Amino acid sequence: MKPSNITQMPAVIANNISKSYKDVMALKEISFSVDKGEIFGIIGPDGAGKTSLFRILTTLILANSGSASVDGFDVVKDYKEIRKRVGYMPGRFSLYQDLTVEENLSFFARVFKTSIEENYHLIKGIYQQIEPFKNRRAGDLSGGMKQKLALSCALIHKPSVLFLDEPTTGVDPVSRKEFWVMLKDLQKQGITILVSTPYMDEATLCDRIALIMNGEILKIDTPQNMVNQFDKTLLGVQSKDMQRLLTDLRLYPQVQSCFAFGDIHHVTLNNVDWSKDDLTKYLTEKAHEDIIINPIKAGIEDCFMDLGISNPSQTN
Repeated sequence: MKPSNITQMPAVIANNISKSYKDVMALKEISFSVDKGEIFGIIGPDGAGKTSLFRILTTLILANSGSASVDGFDVVKDYKEIRKRVGYMPGRFSLYQDLTVEENLSFFARVFKTSIEENYHLIKGIYQQIEPFKNRRAGDLSGGMKQKLALSCALIHKPSVLFLDEPTTGVDPVSRKEFWVMLKDLQKQGITILVSTPYMDEATLCDRIALIMNGEILKIDTPQNMVNQFDKTLLGVQSKDMQRLLTDLRLYPQVQSCFAFGDIHHVTLNNVDWSKDDLTKYLTEKAHEDIIINPIKAGIEDCFMDLGISNPSQTN
């Protein structure tokens, strides 16, 4: 039965979704909504609950409590209708390794009672990149080509909502960049996209993001708003011995947190009235050399780390 006022409803709604596996609580009262045509990112580390959430929303598993709808259809009562309307690309490559590229795509098209020819316009920009290898077995493809084939199979039945579970994990940087260009093109066609990723740099490519840790959503907002709302003093600190510097910074009384970010340590201070001279003196007394201390602008990863520390349930 088709729900009424479907055009006014968000594409995805989750209300207090909880899921446990024996004694492990994977999701804790997750609530959010996704507007039609939006790219919505679920950002968090491995084990945060991203895959469990996507499997519930695509009707593959049941939540212990809470409710959810996709395109206005309930994930429990209307699971058959939802499966016609969503495309799902799991984190692990799950196509048939022994079938060729073309055979995999034809199989998924037939499952949804369509054909490659009927919806070729939808996957053309993606599939054309692997079409020269259409007779190659899927198991023999590179990571980037497997990714494109999996996306083509998820799109062949013209879904209105696309769920992508860590689609760029293990893929080279060039393929990652190409993949996001493809997602932006799909968004222009009106497809709603939910994408999960552990890569914080991909968060800025989404319209809105939900930061998730240990099964709980820490915050939902646009990437820019999230960064703008970071209200702590943040420093970038370097010295000759970066490993020892990390330990010594964490012992400094005014330091709330200190994390390694590549070749620089990001330091959040408890007190805005900090003194660069005092910190330099402290590090010099600890025998550090070539000390560099500069205020820096926060990124999404800084916001994520700060929210994780600030949330009491994440520090217990």
